[in-house]
Amino acid sequence: MSAKLLRRLLIALLVVILLGAGIWWAKRPKPIAVMLVTVDHGRVESSIANTRAGTLEACQRTKLSATMGGRIEVLAVKEGDRVEKGQLLMKLWNDDQQAQSTMALAQVETARKRVAEACAVAANAESEAARQSSLFKQGFVSGSREEQARSEALARRAGCDVAKADVAQAQARVSASRIEQRRTVIYAPFAGTVAKIVGEVGEYSTPSPPGVPTPPAIDLIDDSCLYVSAPMDEVDAPKVVAGQPVRISFDALPKQSFPGKVRRVAPYVSAVEKQARTVDIEATLDPDQAPPRLLVGYSADVEVILATREDVARVPTSALQEGSRVLVAGADGTLQERKVKTGLSNWEFTEVLEGLKSGDRVVTSLEREGVKAGATFVADDKSAK
Repeated sequence: MSAKLLRRLLIALLVVILLGAGIWWAKRPKPIAVMLVTVDHGRVESSIANTRAGTLEACQRTKLSATMGGRIEVLAVKEGDRVEKGQLLMKLWNDDQQAQSTMALAQVETARKRVAEACAVAANAESEAARQSSLFKQGFVSGSREEQARSEALARRAGCDVAKADVAQAQARVSASRIEQRRTVIYAPFAGTVAKIVGEVGEYSTPSPPGVPTPPAIDLIDDSCLYVSAPMDEVDAPKVVAGQPVRISFDALPKQSFPGKVRRVAPYVSAVEKQARTVDIEATLDPDQAPPRLLVGYSADVEVILATREDVARVPTSALQEGSRVLVAGADGTLQERKVKTGLSNWEFTEVLEGLKSGDRVVTSLEREGVKAGATFVADDKSAK
């Protein structure tokens, strides 16, 4: 074989090799960009949270209405006013009842004067009866005369007692008229803020009959004492007890949470139609760290902290696969599956007891296509260091 032919064969072979290498390079598996987080040490908590949004409630809230209907004559407050306990809030027209009360007071005064008159007559009759009895013993008057004087004294004394009873009856009418007047006024049962008023001066206010949801005249809230009521899944209910620490967050105050404690756990399970069975808990805010102004009715979430461990190896909970497995970034550029033993866990971090060490990098972007053991990878620019 001539040197010229050999050179051509070598060139052809080189071309085939280069062409094959190009095809392989074009079809080779491309590295997958993955989010990596380095295993570190820190706090891990075990916690549970409410299944549906909770609500900020006032410790005292009452919806007030007069116990009888009538035309509103006085509205002593307006919505948003702060009021003190016992302060007048609303008064219905009650001139007729006031007139009846005035008449009852006059009857009391008249009855008292009758008492003075009747009892004075009774005293005189008793004195006369005593005198007639003395004369009878001395033989100056007959027995019938003495008996008549004694009967007259008894009758006059009875008249005095009847007059006293009339006074008591008149005073009872005064009390009854005052009670009727109180049915037309509303006083604040506690200090608080007037949230809502239904009705204006001159309008007719009607109390709520049993079973009829008539709007109350005044909604009064004591916002000096607040708590959050939140539903917990019935499965988690046995883990919650009064006094446990919680973190409370409000939709109106994003990216903030506030410490507090469990105040109460409901002694029964609520069954809401088309929803899971839940147990309501009540949590109060730490007064030293509570936000300055909260509105009753805010939606809120409560995270109950069941246990806490400090300075332990941890990974993001999002890095865990079924069966407590994680994907670790291998030194050869491929993802390696590793079985781990876990401890405390919440939605953010999981404690690692065995299987990883500080400095290992685990994959958190498990939802990306092609992320599996053996796949080649490159670290996403947003990966945590």
